[in-house]
Amino acid sequence: MADQQGLSIGGRTARSLVEEFGSPLYVYDGSVIERQYHRLADAFSEVKLRLLYAMKANSNIAILKKLHQLGAGVDAVSRYEVDTALRCGIPAEDILFTPNCVSFEEIVGVVDKGVLINIDNISVLEQFGQLYGDKPCAIRINPHIVGGGHAHIQTGHIDSKFGISIHQIRHVMRIVKAYNMRIEGLHMHTGSDILDAGTFIAAADVLFDLAVDFPDLQFIDFGSGFKVPYRPDDIATDVEQLGQKLSRRFLDFCSEYGRELELWFEPGKFLVSESGYLLTSVTVIKQTPSCVFLGTDSGLHQLLRPMLYDAWHTIVNAERTEGTERIYTVVGCICETDTLGADRRLVEAMEGDILAIRNAGAYGFAMASTYNSRPRPAEVLIESGEARLIRRRETLDDILALQGDVQEGVAG
Repeated sequence: MADQQGLSIGGRTARSLVEEFGSPLYVYDGSVIERQYHRLADAFSEVKLRLLYAMKANSNIAILKKLHQLGAGVDAVSRYEVDTALRCGIPAEDILFTPNCVSFEEIVGVVDKGVLINIDNISVLEQFGQLYGDKPCAIRINPHIVGGGHAHIQTGHIDSKFGISIHQIRHVMRIVKAYNMRIEGLHMHTGSDILDAGTFIAAADVLFDLAVDFPDLQFIDFGSGFKVPYRPDDIATDVEQLGQKLSRRFLDFCSEYGRELELWFEPGKFLVSESGYLLTSVTVIKQTPSCVFLGTDSGLHQLLRPMLYDAWHTIVNAERTEGTERIYTVVGCICETDTLGADRRLVEAMEGDILAIRNAGAYGFAMASTYNSRPRPAEVLIESGEARLIRRRETLDDILALQGDVQEGVAG
């Protein structure tokens, strides 16, 4: 929200947050996370629903704990994510491990901790059967249905590295039968930014058709991919409509299958994206023959999505919400072309102003780096109007600590 004091986040002005915690700064509004969780849970209230938070979107332990308190489990994609979740006190039975192209040793290490493995490779499936026999596992299917969004976030097409192709099911069944494997879940994820409920239903029907050959199922996992609005007039997935249509189809399937199963989702972006802001200070205003650049103390090293996915993030002048607008191209301080937003209409800015980049709660800090030897920013969570530091600002000492043989004050 905004008022005459500038942008307010969870009851705190952007200026007050930067004055307290510094710039650049990631800020998350906890009430938005709660809103998104309950919205999805309510949309699927007719079925036995389980939500697993895709922690790759934002792996801060305060976010993990908050979502687990709300009722979410964890979708993890590396042994390090699994160990992070376990260290947060999240039980192994609340974690699903869905790796891709990792070593089998990594899989063994995770499964031996009691975490359910979701297998997306025939070779891994066979090795798992040989080693564990009838130990429960799940299988990730590639339904060859294309989701929405940028090509890099589509994971259900025929050229994707994710999942076992539906055309390889006969091979899968031979392995399952040979090792008497207990397949407790079928999984798919067609990609992100899916708008049409029909895409989910079409992919669901693929899994329903396959499910009849797996008598031990406990759940069917539809991944996620819900689109959130990035632009002021953007469209988003109608999860309420999806809940009605998919729940009805799922209940019909359960009746056909002969018993009630759980319906799982693995939302990440949907739960945390809209809660997040990247606050960054204007360092310079640079006029060129073609445009006016607003240089900032952030950049692609702290928000990669605009350069990686050509993603749009709304940018506003957090100091003043009304006034004369100018056209700016907002860029970072990295020695690369690191455009955060081109040709944006912002209320006229001055050097030292705070800009707020919206929808930065997912794949923002999680994809940040120390490129150009610039430390990563702090993270703050706001709950009930109180701002809490949930990650301190990184320092150069933190970066150099892993390198060794560093002599302070000695030029080399």
